[in-house]
Amino acid sequence: MEKHIPDCPYPGCFFCVMKEGNPNKRRASIMKFFRELPSQDDDGQVLPISGLWNTAMAHPNDPEFIELGIFECMSALIWKGLKNRRWLSHDQNIYIPYYAAHIIGSYTMNMEDFAETAVNAGVIPPLVELLRGRLTWVEQRVAVRALGHLATYASTFPAVASHGEILELCIQLAMSSLEIVYSHFYQYADRRLSYHCDLLTRGMGGVEMESRKAEEWASQLQCWSLQLINCFAFKPEFLSTICKPEFLVKLPGMWGGLVNENSPAGIGLLRTICHHKFGRGPVSSCPGVIESLCNIARSSDDWQYMAIDCLLWLLQDPNTFHKVIEKAAPAVLDLAEIQTLGDHKKLGDSILNVLQESINSTGNRNSISNRTQEDIESLLDSRERFKWEKSMPKEDLHIKQAAALVVKLEGNSLFSSGNIQAAALKYSEALSLCPVRSKKERVVLYSNRAQCYLLLQQPLTAISDATRALCLHNPVNRHAKSLWRRAQAYDMIGLAKESLLDAILFINECSNSMDPDLNCRQNKVPDYAERLVKKQMKAAWLFREAAVKHGGIDCEEGGGGGGGGGDGYGSDDSEWETASESDVGDGGRKEIGGNE
Repeated sequence: MEKHIPDCPYPGCFFCVMKEGNPNKRRASIMKFFRELPSQDDDGQVLPISGLWNTAMAHPNDPEFIELGIFECMSALIWKGLKNRRWLSHDQNIYIPYYAAHIIGSYTMNMEDFAETAVNAGVIPPLVELLRGRLTWVEQRVAVRALGHLATYASTFPAVASHGEILELCIQLAMSSLEIVYSHFYQYADRRLSYHCDLLTRGMGGVEMESRKAEEWASQLQCWSLQLINCFAFKPEFLSTICKPEFLVKLPGMWGGLVNENSPAGIGLLRTICHHKFGRGPVSSCPGVIESLCNIARSSDDWQYMAIDCLLWLLQDPNTFHKVIEKAAPAVLDLAEIQTLGDHKKLGDSILNVLQESINSTGNRNSISNRTQEDIESLLDSRERFKWEKSMPKEDLHIKQAAALVVKLEGNSLFSSGNIQAAALKYSEALSLCPVRSKKERVVLYSNRAQCYLLLQQPLTAISDATRALCLHNPVNRHAKSLWRRAQAYDMIGLAKESLLDAILFINECSNSMDPDLNCRQNKVPDYAERLVKKQMKAAWLFREAAVKHGGIDCEEGGGGGGGGGDGYGSDDSEWETASESDVGDGGRKEIGGNE
């Protein structure tokens, strides 16, 4: 006869079963519990389900429950919630479909054989129903997570793909997820479903905590949808469905936000699409996508290398080269000095080789403007110049370095006196004299010239020079002054996300810098940097587009573009402070180019 804890009034209680000392009895009782639970209508069913949820997250690779029928149980519970609304609304059963789908996702996250067992147990159809939105966005989130895990394995992807609507549903969800969460939860705090609030905060927070978690979950809903689409994108037969212009143009803007920075999101999917020739054609036909790829490639985004890969593949493809060369060339030319970016070694050499092949190809020459061809040839000449310098006597190199330094100091003097245009010309002259191998000095010269172009209201040229300085710097993308100058330039043209990322990195570099002009005194963030970060966090807010559409904010509020309006540069000279000027509000005309 089974022994039960005297205080427990429920024979067969799951928690009592788990304490059974006899392994065989324990397994048999667990199997019985999984088999009978979906047919029971007792109160308190959510308690063992939430316990299983905790176990699945803590031990996702443990095979015990897999072998005893947990997938069949969770699948049946989801179906029950979908078909029996009376049961769903009783007690706390409203939580059960969420927990059930989450448990399926956790156990299929790492183990392919678990995923195979799940598919054989019939988990896909009820998950698809949740993905359709038969309940709410909260259940959609865990359904797309679970389906995404099943789609990552070669043995279970066909089962997912056999449900043709999954891909279309995910595309629509990726485009609409932020608006769904904003309008159904975030916008009106007094209308939020209580079980949503409980799931988001585990009962540990108020309205503010709910709102922060909603932003995180909305980002996950979008990013997990993109991850599932990415599994389909590896198969050429699905690219025609994915590569619709109205979807492609939105992908670069799907970036996960600061709350989900570990996901490659839209740029990750674009990289998969561009890896295949059937994907490169549609991408190359969307000028807005190419422009966005150039912006991401030049940025300090963690996924910068993915945008660079996309541009190089598009340039190498003879069928897409002529469509993208004029937009892509300026960006890749700015990046040609990068040596290592993450796991990418000799990336600059790869860029140069692609450009070399492009101008050597007879079929490509008619597609390249004279200006672009001259810029490419100038960069290729600098590589030859670098080789030539290797054989140059040290004395001659020192003479060139000294000459460049003299001209740079002349530029600094002109800059300090307010003659910005002449200073820019002097920095250009110094760059032509400075040895290619003198990278530290060239970083300073490019950065100084970027500051000149900022003050001359030429943000695109400033971005180009700041990017070249950041590529030359060791480590890449960590030169504080160039980060700040590019952050300001991005702000001038309305690229809030790129400006925000550079401003955040600038603050990080200031806190670690040994330069007394840059170091954040007493760990205080410079006021000018704090203002820009706050401005761009408003402009790049994950829910901004949805909030504007639904009247949550005025379309002009907190804007990041153009330098007009209340946050514009014309109304606050301190916005133009250089990174070395801290609290000095002299319009940026202090010396910026000391040899670092």
